Amino acid sequence: MQDPTMQVYKDETVVVIKDKYPKARYHWLVLPWEAVASLRALQGAHCGLLRHMQRVADRMVQQCPDAQSLRFRMGYHAIPSMSHVHLHVISQDFDSPCLKNKKHWNSFTTDYFIESQDVIEMLERDGRVTVKPGSDQLLKLPLRCHVKLEDCYTSELLLAQCCGVLPEDLPEGRPERCKKWLRKRLRTWTRTALTARGRARGWRSI
Repeated sequence: MQDPTMQVYKDETVVVIKDKYPKARYHWLVLPWEAVASLRALQGAHCGLLRHMQRVADRMVQQCPDAQSLRFRMGYHAIPSMSHVHLHVISQDFDSPCLKNKKHWNSFTTDYFIESQDVIEMLERDGRVTVKPGSDQLLKLPLRCHVKLEDCYTSELLLAQCCGVLPEDLPEGRPERCKKWLRKRLRTWTRTALTARGRARGWRSI
């Protein structure tokens, strides 16, 4: 937060930094200078702050050179890892070596990720933000494609479904059989259909 090399924008109210371990091509954090520990610590008086954070996030997306080809979401983790409230601004390509496991994926593609506007509306209406009990269990859900909203039992199938490049002869049977088949053919797909369809959806070739 204080490191100037990580800062991409700042004003008297907030600072925007690059996520140290980005989970997509574009992943920024909007943090208030004011010390607010978490969503639960927010009060009605913070409504103006959250609206300002949203406006800054919108500006970051508008200024992004790939804004026309990528989709973005802005929101908060139900149970953040950092004890300072922060707004995620993240592109939906999820093209990053730091996206390593199911927990990472589910933290941005399930209800664990609460839309910024929903948080603002809740705070304006109730004077506080309520995090649903059991939110931590959302990180354990099966992998699900965030584009087609279909369950995926392997990361390879997840990538293939998101890019729409699954061929017709996907073998039936146990997940392990499909997993080996997918791994064997994934390199071929990324040289052909993935480069065309995947890039159109915001993916880059592997």
